Amino acid sequence: MSFWKKDSKTPVDTAPVVEDTSTGTAADVEAVMKKYDRESNTRVWEGKPGLAVRCCMAAFSLWSIYVTLFSTALPEIRLSLFLAFIIVMGYLNYPVRKDHVRPNSMPWYDILIMVGGAGAFIYYAMNAERIIKLSLRATKEPLLLILGVIGIAALIELCRRSVGLPILCVVGALMVYTFTQVQPRIVIYNLFYTTSGVMNTPVNVCAKYIVVFIIFGAFLERTGIAQFFIDLANSLAGSSAGGPAKVAVISSALCGMVSGSSVGNTVTTGSVTIPMMKKTGYKGEFAGAVEAAASTGGQIMPPIMGAAAFLMAEYMGVSYATVAVKAILPAVLYFTGIYIAVHLEAKKLGLRGIPKEELPKFSVLAKKIYLLAPLVVLVALVSTNVRTMQFSAAVAILIAILVSLPDMIAKNRAEGKGVVGMLKDMGAMCFNSLEAGGKGTVTVAVACAMAGIVAGCITVTGLASKIITAIVTVSGGNVMVALFLTMLCCIVLGMGVPTTANYCIMAATCAPILTTIGVNQVAAHFFVFYFGIVADITPPVALAAYAGAAIAKADPMKTGLNATRLAIAAFIVPYIFANDPSMLFINTTPFQVVQICVTSLIGLYGVAAALNGYLYRPIPALLRLGLVAGGICLMIPGTVTDLVGLVLIVAIVAIQRTSVKKAVA
Repeated sequence: MSFWKKDSKTPVDTAPVVEDTSTGTAADVEAVMKKYDRESNTRVWEGKPGLAVRCCMAAFSLWSIYVTLFSTALPEIRLSLFLAFIIVMGYLNYPVRKDHVRPNSMPWYDILIMVGGAGAFIYYAMNAERIIKLSLRATKEPLLLILGVIGIAALIELCRRSVGLPILCVVGALMVYTFTQVQPRIVIYNLFYTTSGVMNTPVNVCAKYIVVFIIFGAFLERTGIAQFFIDLANSLAGSSAGGPAKVAVISSALCGMVSGSSVGNTVTTGSVTIPMMKKTGYKGEFAGAVEAAASTGGQIMPPIMGAAAFLMAEYMGVSYATVAVKAILPAVLYFTGIYIAVHLEAKKLGLRGIPKEELPKFSVLAKKIYLLAPLVVLVALVSTNVRTMQFSAAVAILIAILVSLPDMIAKNRAEGKGVVGMLKDMGAMCFNSLEAGGKGTVTVAVACAMAGIVAGCITVTGLASKIITAIVTVSGGNVMVALFLTMLCCIVLGMGVPTTANYCIMAATCAPILTTIGVNQVAAHFFVFYFGIVADITPPVALAAYAGAAIAKADPMKTGLNATRLAIAAFIVPYIFANDPSMLFINTTPFQVVQICVTSLIGLYGVAAALNGYLYRPIPALLRLGLVAGGICLMIPGTVTDLVGLVLIVAIVAIQRTSVKKAVA
């Protein structure tokens, strides 16, 4: 097939090169993810035990939807029961070590920890009113303190199994510090029996909002919307130079927007796009990096942002529509940067696209537009404040079930199953979605509980002011240095954490630091969220990049470094809007908005070209530095910087174009 060939007219790579076009199997991906991703190391349940565990997950999802919509119970009761369920499901799914996975096997000590941890939270729920009335007198009852220790320890161990060590190291260090500063009885009471510990804002937000959005995402995946996005991207960009890589950028942006997991989206869409890219002629580490960077960027893509947009509105006390609008330009810059990079790489390698006759027809895709109905309804309900976020998500779940009907009916007609067969398929789809939603909630809830412990330790010790003072001291009052230190904290805390939990952690720990040193509140929250998310492509723990590398059969570290290079906008743009929030459309005029959009896009073109090292021909090192300088100047809001950057980029592009014409002549 001709579209897998390089363009014969290009002067680049004239020597014959044999590329490895093989791709990793599902087993290869699973092996890599089990090595690096805690969430991928799960127990194996089969037969009746497997059905019982699946029913437990599905029942939890139904209970969560009911509670978030109708429960009027005290937060202490509602959240205690929520965490008790999380502990049960967590220990049913995650073994003590990845090599302790045997079918239908669960050691006695895991059962003991599960029963003890869940029992501690259930006891609190059953006696919540009495314990609340006791207040600090509860610290004098040994039984309550023992139960508090057991409950917290069970959550911490579950975090080690399902989330990983980076956040646990932070939690451990803070708890050691807290116990040295405050009486242990007071610490246990605050962390377990009040809403300033494990049941802090992050877990409350998780139980109230996140779990419903996770269930919604599970239903949405089963409507076929991911394939629709891939086909749509093929129709729009598949025929252009290096088309499959551009398809990966567009489809992963759309799929990642609703998936809420950079790693999950990389595996899902990457299994389709990465083989296409390798056959086109891209190297394995580049193909895996494109998919990983685009899937990670899907988490900052409005209007959904992996469900984080709704949480950001709740945390910052602004409307959802405000968050979605402010996220537009940074997201556009992010994906434009990746798109330009893959285009320049295609031109450098002389790669063609896919013939138009082999691509999905847009007219055919238009008939599937109804698959977008759940997203449209969700955004409309939330942005107009007609209903609460959780009610809107529940309505969107029902619509997701409805939009899955046409394909289900067509399939059953083709197979001759009839109405009974369709009802069985519908029941199986709902059951599988509820099960996936329940299982997907575990890691998010545990990470949120750890964020609550972090916030509780900081509150009870007054550590927040000390941290801020330390950062200001180390930075010498320089905001850029303070931002850099906060960035490092975000990347460490964000390693391996799902999108929604990631934001909850950042909002509870890092955002207050920036607002205290004078950064605009909205800009601070966007800053910490972006750097928490890019942890998935930032070595040494770049889980999305490792997943892409497994599919591409490429070196994981090289893939991670390529992904970081492709996602350069995510490392530049947050610094710009943290210093001047004009890029987030704060305190701007319509003319300034247009100016910022145009100049930022031109600037990003310059930076992408410099990193790629190719325009019309290879770019000398000095000119590459000039492109970087010009690009950054254009992305910094301001007329003077815009003019300087524009002159630099236009001049360098003209030099490159002229040199090519002279060479041809």
